[in-house]
Amino acid sequence: MFSTYDDYQTMPGSLTFEQMADLHKQILDDAKTDADSADLFKNVFAAAVKYSQSRAGWTLWDREKRMEEDSARTSRHNQVIDSINILARYLKAQGKAAAWRDVLGEDRKRIGDFASYLVFVGSLNAR
Repeated sequence: MFSTYDDYQTMPGSLTFEQMADLHKQILDDAKTDADSADLFKNVFAAAVKYSQSRAGWTLWDREKRMEEDSARTSRHNQVIDSINILARYLKAQGKAAAWRDVLGEDRKRIGDFASYLVFVGSLNAR
């Protein structure tokens, strides 16, 4: 039921902690240039928080609870992906490369992993 970071690293499409840290830094470097991009990143983080609550609970829930929550979890995951795409499009329109978006790719699980990373780092820094 419970796993380690090493277990995660064996999964297809997984990102290393260093890769996630680099993507995060790239996003923040791009998004710190104006208030609109900062607000769009805030939307990414807010969506990540909501999604990560569902994702973290998944290992604790029984089959019935999972079935009950699956649609909401999928919707929250879609919100994460949409907010990331909106931020990347905005930054590209502002002349930024937003190369982090290409590295992150289109794999839903990988994007969900990164959302969880953002929440992890945000939570550590909230102390």
